[in-house]
Amino acid sequence: MTLRSVFKGWIDHYFSDEEAVILMVVLILGFLAVIWFGRMLAPFFTSLIIAFLLQGAVSWLERRRVPHLLAVILVFLGFIGLLLAMAFILMPLIWNQLVGLVQETPRMFASGQQLLDDLQERYPQLITPDQIQNWIAVAGREMTQFGQRALTLSLSSLGNILALVIYLVLVPILVFFMLKDRDTLVGFTLSLLPQNRDLMNRIWQEMDDQIANYVRGKFIEIIIVGSVAFITFAYFGLPYSALLAVLVGFSVLVPYIGAAVATLPVAAVAGFHFGMTDQFVYVLIAYGVIQALDGNVLVPILFSEAVNLHPVSIIVAVLFFGGIWGMWGVFFAIPLATLLKALIYAWPRGLKSRHAQLSQQQKEVSAEQ
Repeated sequence: MTLRSVFKGWIDHYFSDEEAVILMVVLILGFLAVIWFGRMLAPFFTSLIIAFLLQGAVSWLERRRVPHLLAVILVFLGFIGLLLAMAFILMPLIWNQLVGLVQETPRMFASGQQLLDDLQERYPQLITPDQIQNWIAVAGREMTQFGQRALTLSLSSLGNILALVIYLVLVPILVFFMLKDRDTLVGFTLSLLPQNRDLMNRIWQEMDDQIANYVRGKFIEIIIVGSVAFITFAYFGLPYSALLAVLVGFSVLVPYIGAAVATLPVAAVAGFHFGMTDQFVYVLIAYGVIQALDGNVLVPILFSEAVNLHPVSIIVAVLFFGGIWGMWGVFFAIPLATLLKALIYAWPRGLKSRHAQLSQQQKEVSAEQ
C-alpha cells in the first residue's frame, strides 16, 4: 500500500461528502479571518458576543407578547444602564484601589523582607542569608519590570483612550442593530451557505443551546462570585476588596488554573495586612468556601446542559486558544472545545457509513409505520 493510496483512502473516508468539504472550507476561512483580521474587527466580534448574550432577554420578553422593537429597546437600555454604572461607580473604585496598591507596594516589599529576616533567624538551617538575598534580588527585578511595563502603558495611553472611545461609540450601535435586525442578518448569512446543509444544521442545533448556556452562565458566574467575594472581603476589612473581588470574579474564566492564581494575591494582601493572625486564617477559609461553593454548587446549576469535557481537554483548550486569541480565547476555550467535539462526532465517515446510516433511518421509519 503506497502513501498515495493511504492518503486517497483517508480523503474518501472523511471528505467524500460534499457538505463536509464545504464545512471544512468555511471553518478554515473563519479561523484565518479571526487570526488575520481579529484586531481590526474586534469591535464587531465584541458586539456580536454582547448581542448573543442579550438575545436571551429579548426572546424572553417576546415570549411574553412584548413587541420585538420594544423588547430590543428595553434590553438595550438595560445594557446601557449597566455600562454607565460600571463606568461611573465600579471603575473609579477599582482604579483608586489599584493606585493605592501600587503606592503601598514599597511598604509591602519592606514587610516581606523583614518577614524573611525573621524566618532566617528562627530557622537558620533551612533559610540562609544567601537565599534571602537571591529572593530579594528576584523580587527587585520583577518590581523593576513591572514599573517599566506601567511606564510603557502610560506612554501608549493616548492610543488606548482612542480605542476605548471607538468601542464606546461603535459597540452600542452595532449591538442595537444586531438585536433589531437579527432575522435579516441571519437570513443573509444563511443565503451565502449552500442549500443542502444538513450537517451544518445538525452541528449548529447541537451547539446553539450549549454555547448560549455557557456564555450567559459564565457571565452570571462572574457577577455572583465577584459580588460574594467583595462582600466577604469587605466584611473582614481586607484592603483593596473591590480590586481583589474583580480578580476573583474573572478567575472563573480559566477552569482549575484561575482559582489557584487568584489565591496568591488574596493570601498576599491578607498576610501583609493582618499578619499571621486568626483574621488571616479566617479570610483564607472564607475564600476557600467561596471557591468550593462555586465549583460544587454554582457551576453545576449554571452549566447543567453543557457537554462534559475531560479536565485535560479543558486545560489544553485554554492553553491553545488563549495563546492564539488572548483573553477572548480563554473565555471561549470551552465552547470551542465543545464545537470541536461536536464536529468530530457529527462528521461524515465515508460514503459507506453515510449509506448505512440512511438505511438504518429508513428501517426505523418503516418499523414505526
